[in-house]
Parts: sequence; structure tokens; C-alpha cells
Amino acid sequence: MDAIIKKNATNFGLISGVIALLVTLMMYVIDLKLFVNMWIGFGLLIVWIIIGVMLLSKCKKEKNGQLSFKEGFTAYFLSALIGIAISTAFNILLFNFVDTEAKDIITEHLVDFQVGMLEKFDAPSADIQKAAESIRENSQFSLKGQFFGFMQALLGAIIFGLILAAIMKSRKKEVY
Repeated sequence: MDAIIKKNATNFGLISGVIALLVTLMMYVIDLKLFVNMWIGFGLLIVWIIIGVMLLSKCKKEKNGQLSFKEGFTAYFLSALIGIAISTAFNILLFNFVDTEAKDIITEHLVDFQVGMLEKFDAPSADIQKAAESIRENSQFSLKGQFFGFMQALLGAIIFGLILAAIMKSRKKEVY
């Protein structure tokens, strides 16, 4: 692997992991209801997009404007893998060893949020009850839930990384 790609991917992966860790810590300290705030989720998505664009722009600049699709994807994937791993490890530690009650409280906030959304859409009460039970039984903060969350985040990163690498790759200059 190219040294520039490796260095930048590692640095941006550490940055994104620390950002995720700090955001999680702030939500934990301020109010556990923030874990179900969809605007925070959208905001973080925008942050990850910006970080990805900055990463590939920096790689391309340091490689004198030449960045292949493979190099772009590799840089983004490695960065995302590091960031997601840091975030997931912190979440596992926090919610499964440090404060196990917090995951139960957040799960109840998720149930309340989901029930409220389903009621707004006039869902049948049986469906609402089934959704609430499913959330309680499959907590996203359990070890199993964290593993599936890690895999989902990685899949999302792969898809976004493929798109971003295709956009940011160097185009071959045509000679006339």
C-alpha cells in the first residue's frame, strides 16, 4: 500500500473515531435522549461525508493530482474501518461494562420514539406492540447489536467509499 494513502487513511480514521467517541460521550453526559435524535444522526452523516472528501482530496493533492479508483477506495475504506472500530469499541465498553443501565434507558427512549412515529402514521396497535417488543429484544447497544451496527456501518462506508472514489479518481487526459 502506498505510504501516502496509508498515512492519510490512518490519520483520518483516528480523527473520525475520536469525533464519534466524543459525540457519543457528549450525548451520554448531556442527555441520553440525544441518542434517538435523528438530527444528530444527519449531522454526523454530513461530518463523515466531509471527512471522506477531505481525505481523498488530501491524498490526491499529495500524489500530485493522481489518484486511482483503487487508491481512493482503499484510503476511504481503511479510514472508515479505523473510525468505526474505535467508535464501536468505545460503545461496547461504555454500554456493556461501564454503565449497563444506560443502554436500557436509551432502548426505552428508542421504543417511545418508534411508538410515537408509528402512532403518527396510524399504524395498527398490534404492529406498534410488535415493533416495541422487537426493539427491546434486539437492543442495538448489546454486544450482538454492536456487532450488527459495526457491520451495517461498514457496509454503508463501502457503498459511500465506492461512490466517492469514483467521483474523486483522476481522469485520464486525452491527447489530441
